[in-house]
Amino acid sequence: MTYFAHPTAVIDKECTIGDDTKVWHFSHLMEGCRLGRGCNIGQNVVISPNVSLGDNVKVQNNVSLYTGLSCDKNVFIGPSAVFTNILNPRSEINRRNEYISTTVREGATIGANATILCGTTIGKYAFIGAGAVVTKDVPDYALVIGNPARESGWMSAEGYKLEFDAMGIAICPSNGEKYTLNDNRVKREEK
Repeated sequence: MTYFAHPTAVIDKECTIGDDTKVWHFSHLMEGCRLGRGCNIGQNVVISPNVSLGDNVKVQNNVSLYTGLSCDKNVFIGPSAVFTNILNPRSEINRRNEYISTTVREGATIGANATILCGTTIGKYAFIGAGAVVTKDVPDYALVIGNPARESGWMSAEGYKLEFDAMGIAICPSNGEKYTLNDNRVKREEK
C-alpha cells in the first residue's frame, strides 16, 4: 500500500489505509479503523476503532469520528464536525458495549461544526448545513439546517440547490441532470 502520513500523525496497529490516502498533522487513527483509497484526513482528526470510511472521503481539520460510524465513498466532512455514538453518556458509567451506529451514504456533505447524533442515517448526496444538529435520519438529496436540523430544500449530486416545478421536476444547473420529487423524496433520473 502507498499512502502518506505526516510524521506527527499517530497510526495504531491494524489500521487499513487505502492507496493514495493522506493523513495530516497530529491526527490519530486508532486500532481497527478502515480508510478507503484516496481519502484525505486533515490535521487534528481522531478516527476511533472500527470506523469505516469509503474511497475518496474528505475529513477536514478538528473532526472526531467515533466507533460506530460508517461512511460510504465520496463523503465530505467539514471542519470541527462531531459524530456521537452514545445517546446518554455519563462519566462514571462505561457504555462501550452500547455504541449506536451511524451511517453516512455516498456523496453526502457534512458542514462545518455540524453535530450528528448517533443512530441516524444521512442519505445519499444529502447536504448538512454548517452548525446543524442532526437528530433524525436525513433523506437522499435533502438540505437540512438548524438546531435541530430540519429540511430546507433539496440538493443535486453536484451540490446545487434544486428548484422543483409544479410537476415535481428539477434540473441541475451545473450538468442538466433531471431530478423528480415525489412523496417528499428526491430521485435522480437515469440518463
